[in-house]
Amino acid sequence: MDSNEFWMWLAPVIMLPVFFAMGWFAARIDMRTVLKQAKAIPEGFYKSLDALVEHKSGVAVRELAEVVDQQSDARQSTYELHLTLGKLYRQRGENDKAIALHQRLLESPDTIEERRDNVTFELGQDFQAAGLVDRAEQIFVGLQQGSKARAAREILLNIYQQDRDWQKAITLAEELSSGEQSYQFEIAQFFCELAQLALYQSEYNKAREHVFQALAVNRKCCRANMILGDVELKQENFQAAIDAYSAIEKQNYEYLSLIADRLYDAYDGLNKATDGLAVLIGYAQTFPQLDLISVIYEKSFPIYGEVKATETAIDLVRRKPTLTGTYRLLGVLQNSIDAKWRVDVDMMRSVVGLQMQKTVMYRCRHCHFKSQVFFWHCPACNKWETFTPNRIDV
Repeated sequence: MDSNEFWMWLAPVIMLPVFFAMGWFAARIDMRTVLKQAKAIPEGFYKSLDALVEHKSGVAVRELAEVVDQQSDARQSTYELHLTLGKLYRQRGENDKAIALHQRLLESPDTIEERRDNVTFELGQDFQAAGLVDRAEQIFVGLQQGSKARAAREILLNIYQQDRDWQKAITLAEELSSGEQSYQFEIAQFFCELAQLALYQSEYNKAREHVFQALAVNRKCCRANMILGDVELKQENFQAAIDAYSAIEKQNYEYLSLIADRLYDAYDGLNKATDGLAVLIGYAQTFPQLDLISVIYEKSFPIYGEVKATETAIDLVRRKPTLTGTYRLLGVLQNSIDAKWRVDVDMMRSVVGLQMQKTVMYRCRHCHFKSQVFFWHCPACNKWETFTPNRIDV
């Protein structure tokens, strides 16, 4: 082995301690940096985090506000802390403090470009939470070209829905629609709102136009056919009303219970009351979960008499016993049983009725909000078409 080969083998061994020393030195520098940064974080910041974990938002706000004041005095960057503190203020309903904080932050020369969009977006939410919807709308409209454009449009959509400005809501929802998220259910419902308004104002052609627009967006929109049936019924176009109501069976049969009365009235308008009753009975037998017993008994009574009407109601309850069905059945039986039992039957019906008020309700499938009243638009989560069309045991 010559001298060159010897040094080639020896060099790595000699350099090994050097590499080790360099690694140790770098680690020491990193550790010192970490410790220095950790010491630079105010104690109040950790107290604020601890308070948030324990759901003590008041303490968290107070501690974080003190940190922001201290950091501002030291002329250090407090952008992220300001945003967090502003959200906490807004969450606690202290909207005036949130507004003042974000307005001060906007005045800072360091709040530029994307930071400015973020702060402005937070300020818009502050105004919205404070009930200053016009000012909030103005801010979100001004953010249409920035980094918060889509988020601003989504909040604007909620504002237009709250204001019942359905035309603006339709335009904005169409802009927001994309491959990732379609707003077809919402847009169809917006058209239905316009159709419902036109129906109330007896503008029947306008109502039809909006209904067809809703169905063009969402062909399975049951509400559109309900409104169309109502329009035709108002104008005594009874067969057209029957066709509109009957189309709901193919869209979503669960909504048939909402139009049972009106469907029967359309048949009655054609002097085909027995046919209408037969259709309702057929729905109840095919779809036992539909709440149709009361309507069927009420319409059967004048046509077939008390005995057959009662027999029909009993048969339907036996097919699918429920609290609702039992309550209806006890009401039907009150007039047909022996007088000495009527008080007891009335007592049992009262007990069942009280239980129904507690447990039988319409429920939002998205947020599980419960109500005795049916809503197309959930008042809790603001989702459309999420309420069960028949009351259920909850």
